[in-house]
Amino acid sequence: MTSSPEAPDAAERSYRSPAGIAGGVLLLGLAAWLGGDAMLRGKGNTPWLALAGLLFVVPLIIAFTLRPAVWAGRDRLLVRNPFRTITLPWACVEGVRAGYSSEVFAAGGAKYQLWAIPVSLRQRKRAARAAARDAATDVTGRASATASGGPVRSPSDQAVADLRELAERGAAREGAQGVPSVRWAYELLVPSGVGLVLLGALAAIG
Repeated sequence: MTSSPEAPDAAERSYRSPAGIAGGVLLLGLAAWLGGDAMLRGKGNTPWLALAGLLFVVPLIIAFTLRPAVWAGRDRLLVRNPFRTITLPWACVEGVRAGYSSEVFAAGGAKYQLWAIPVSLRQRKRAARAAARDAATDVTGRASATASGGPVRSPSDQAVADLRELAERGAAREGAQGVPSVRWAYELLVPSGVGLVLLGALAAIG
């Protein structure tokens, strides 16, 4: 059975933001509590305003917290951002970089953010301090015990290094040839747009 071009491969590495997922769950719970209470106890247009608000807000919370993910398979990189899913065969990946955000560069000058791999400058500084400690030598001139474990990197920098290595290894593979493909997340855009329209209509009629 062949898998969908946008379905994760059976054996692959996945990257998500635990902090983003936790924040999304909390925000969804808060939205459900406030919106549900307004719908059940509100008077006049309040229940309808609450319903429209939930339609508008809930897809946005899901998009920016629960949805972002990156899957690195044998032949491709699958990037699921808030409103787009990008499939990148390894052969078309020209680079992966983590500056102030994590980004992947594709053939033709295209650039896509990796929302699921957020860059933390605090974690990067902490990793740099750990690397400096590991590089120190003791009084006997021998390297510290932890220095033999390889360079110390922040989680985002390590993830980017892993993706860069996978891209280099997979670029020549026959199944990794192709061009980028993008699919918009209409399942989130449509209900959020409907909620926004309903909010505008209800505000207009008072």
